Amino acid sequence: MRAPAALRRLLPASVLGRNLLVLLGGLVAVVLVLELTSPFRNSQLATMSYYAIAATGLTVLTGLNGQISLGHGALMAIGAYTTGLLLEAGVPFPPAMLAATAVTAVAGVVVGAAAARLHGPYLAGATLALAVGVPGLALYFDGLLGGEQGLPIESPQPPGWFADGIYFLSANDVGSAKYLAYIGWGTLLLVMLLLSNLIAGRYGRIWRAVRDHEVAAELAGVRLGRMRILAFVVSAACAGLGGSVLGMVVRLAAPSGFTIVLSLSLLTAVVVGGLGSLGGALLGSALLVFLPPAVTGLGTEAGLSGVQSAQLAPLVYGVVLVVVMLLAPGGAMGIARRIWRGRPRRQPRPESEHVDASESGGRE
Repeated sequence: MRAPAALRRLLPASVLGRNLLVLLGGLVAVVLVLELTSPFRNSQLATMSYYAIAATGLTVLTGLNGQISLGHGALMAIGAYTTGLLLEAGVPFPPAMLAATAVTAVAGVVVGAAAARLHGPYLAGATLALAVGVPGLALYFDGLLGGEQGLPIESPQPPGWFADGIYFLSANDVGSAKYLAYIGWGTLLLVMLLLSNLIAGRYGRIWRAVRDHEVAAELAGVRLGRMRILAFVVSAACAGLGGSVLGMVVRLAAPSGFTIVLSLSLLTAVVVGGLGSLGGALLGSALLVFLPPAVTGLGTEAGLSGVQSAQLAPLVYGVVLVVVMLLAPGGAMGIARRIWRGRPRRQPRPESEHVDASESGGRE
C-alpha cells in the first residue's frame, strides 16, 4: 500500500519543502484540537508537548546515534531552573527559553565530552549519576533555587493580539492552559521541523552510520567522538527546551519533579513509539500523558479504590512496554510502517536459477 503517484507529484521536491508542508498541516491540526477541547484537555496537551520536545531529542541520541541516556530528566531541570531565574529577573519568555536551551546545550557539551568514549551500560551509568546529582544542586543552593520547595515560575499571559486573533478564528477566549498549550505545541512543531531536516541531511546519515557500524564509519573518516558529542548537544538542547516549557506549564521547578523516573519515562516513550522516529517520540509521549488517567478511570469504574486505581496505571504501562518490545521491536511507528508499505510481493527467481537447478538435477 503506497501513496498514489499523483499525490507524490504534488508534494514539494525538496526535503525542506515537504517538512514545511507537514509543519503547516500540523499547525492547522493543533489549532483545531485546542479550540475544540476543554481546558483540562488543553492542560494535558501542554504536558504532552514538553514530554515530546525532550523525547524527540532523545530519539536523536538513542535512536539515531545509539547512545543510551538516563540523565535527560536532569537536563530538563537545567532548562526549567534557568527559565525560572530569567523570568524572575524580568526577561520575556521567548529569550528566556532560548537562553535555557543554550545553557543546557553547554551542559550537553560537557557531559557529551566526558561520555564520548563510553558505551552501553557505562554511558548509562554516567548519565544516571547526572540524573541523581543535578536535582541535589537545588538543595545545596537553596537560597537561589528554592531548595526542596522549589523555584516558583510565573507563567506567561496571552498578549492582546494573540487573544484577538484566536477569538477572530474560533470565537473562543484564550485561557492560561490553552495559551501554554499553544506555546508548547508551537515549540514542538518548530523542533520537529529542525530535527527532520537535520536527520535527513549529512549529520543524520553519519549518526546512523556510527550507530550501525562504528568501525566502518571510522575507517570512512568519521570522527566518532565529535559526532557523539554533537548528538549529545542536540539532544541536551531539546531536553533543556522541554524543561523550559515544563517549568512554565507546571509553574514550579522542584527537585521532586526531575527524578530518575522522568528520565526513564522519556526513554520508555522513545522505545514504545519507535526508536529513531520523531513521530514515534510523539506517539510515546501521548501514551505517557493519556494512558495513566484512562487506566485510573477504568479502575475506578470497575470498583477499585482511588489508591488501587492509581497503582494500576504504572502496571498497565509496564505491560504495554513489555508487549511492544516482544511483539513490535520497532515500536508503534514500526507497526505503522508495515501497514503503510504492505506485505512485499514475492519476487520470482531469475531464469538463470531455474536453468541451474534443472541442470544440477539432470547431473544427479
